[in-house]
Amino acid sequence: MQQRKIGLNTICTHVGEVKDEQFKGAISPLYMSSSYAFEDVDVKRYPRYFNTPNQEALCKKIAALENTEAGLIFGSGMAAITTSLMAFLRAGDHIVLQQVLYGGTYNLVVEEFEKFGIEYSFTEGWQAEDFEKEIRSNTKVIYIETPSNPLLTITDLDAISKLAKKHNLVSMIDNTFASPVNQNPIDFGIDVVMHSATKYMGGHSDILAGAVASSEENIHRIFGLAKNFGGSLSDYTVWLLERSLKTMGLRVKAQNINAQHMAEYLEGNEAVTKVYYPGLKSHPEHELAKAQMKGFGGMLSFELHEDYDANQFQKELQLIKSSMSLAGVESTVLSPTKTSHSLLSAEERAKQGIADGLIRFSVGIEEPEDLIADIEQALKKVRSGNIVATS
Repeated sequence: MQQRKIGLNTICTHVGEVKDEQFKGAISPLYMSSSYAFEDVDVKRYPRYFNTPNQEALCKKIAALENTEAGLIFGSGMAAITTSLMAFLRAGDHIVLQQVLYGGTYNLVVEEFEKFGIEYSFTEGWQAEDFEKEIRSNTKVIYIETPSNPLLTITDLDAISKLAKKHNLVSMIDNTFASPVNQNPIDFGIDVVMHSATKYMGGHSDILAGAVASSEENIHRIFGLAKNFGGSLSDYTVWLLERSLKTMGLRVKAQNINAQHMAEYLEGNEAVTKVYYPGLKSHPEHELAKAQMKGFGGMLSFELHEDYDANQFQKELQLIKSSMSLAGVESTVLSPTKTSHSLLSAEERAKQGIADGLIRFSVGIEEPEDLIADIEQALKKVRSGNIVATS
């Protein structure tokens, strides 16, 4: 008899728990040991091998959330991305990457791949035809990010999956901005799904972690390199991440609602010239986002009118924090040119469409009315002339 499929919040709460057989506690006990027995045991456990009790259990939860056979957790999102890419690439291979990407991924490719003899191409856009134009005889991987950081572009998962299969390539996605709550790329045929678990999976701005979900075969291949790279996650952080995942469904759904509210408010504000959010009908890929996402996410970006200094505006915010990361329960803003994409040249940022005045907005779980009031008071201060704008 086929087992009944359980819901998202049930997966978040119960799958991948470590049972407290001794005291029957309601939550997973934390096993802090870095040394385990090797005689007369079914599994030889070692933290760098990703198989301590807490690590092993959390990997099951990650896999369940992304509808995959297996998962791995890492010390950071970049550890997850780097290890996964290098597991499928070697000297002489070629990879096609989406042009609009997280700055850390972009830097990894342009600064490190040449050292390993790996060739790469960035697409001009994010449509399937843009990727197909860049495919070569030695191409092995297609890498995408949707929604993208920081411009919230939407890439067609089904089209990329079919393109990869047509050319016998491995398709990979950074699913951080969407989270497993809003998007499951495996359901569209994507092969490997990666996350900065620091973000929506963690959700409280207090841990650093990464995650990968895929088939048993792919995860085994990634693990083969991961155990040598050594990017494992401490069991205390594993335990904290499992705690955070219990409420991910509730948090992200609340952030979806708030972000839609804020995007509509900003789009109607005369101080704002452009809003990037897939939940808006004005977004060029709005219909595609509706087709492949269950919710539009808590991330958006916007540009202020030239009469308003974007940097000073962020300094005048009182409730919304100016902060470098994203996806916490608290709302935050940042300038991509100063943080996530600061290592890109001005020309590279311009090519991606990232303006110097672009503000990335991670919407939290506060009441939207309070967020709007904070934005209004900051705009009033900057525009009124009480503060001298700096260029």
